[in-house]
Amino acid sequence: MDLQKHNQKASTLKKENRAFYDKLKRSKPKNLDDKFHQLHEDVFEEVDCLACANCCKTTSPIFYNRDVERLAKHLRMKPGEFIGKYLRIDEDKDYVLTQAPCPFLGADNYCSVYEARPNACREYPHTDRKRMEQILDLTYRNTMVCPAVLEITERLKKIV
Repeated sequence: MDLQKHNQKASTLKKENRAFYDKLKRSKPKNLDDKFHQLHEDVFEEVDCLACANCCKTTSPIFYNRDVERLAKHLRMKPGEFIGKYLRIDEDKDYVLTQAPCPFLGADNYCSVYEARPNACREYPHTDRKRMEQILDLTYRNTMVCPAVLEITERLKKIV
């Protein structure tokens, strides 16, 4: 996975993709979920997340209380200890990691807490969710992080 190439392509397409997602929000195409889900399946047959892990290297998931409790238990820590060691409160008042890359990301791009990972990590990149029209802004932002989302977007432009 050539992340430098992805970053360049995502940057070049940034304005075009913003306009595309704004148009999708206004036009509300029929069967948008079905189109996203099919493209998600197609693209993830070709993409190996372990070859990339850009999401884990550059962004933080939001940690909800149930995520904190699950991870703290997994790491045999108290929730308060986990928060103190790994998290901060961001401008939206959400718990996020204090650092990037994720402290649980190994050199081999494997997650050391995979079984207990936050829900946001479990669902990333969110292109197979129901009611995609509700998360189009997030999907647009994810084109800048995830090569698979950028590819899904490029293919979606051709069929919508």
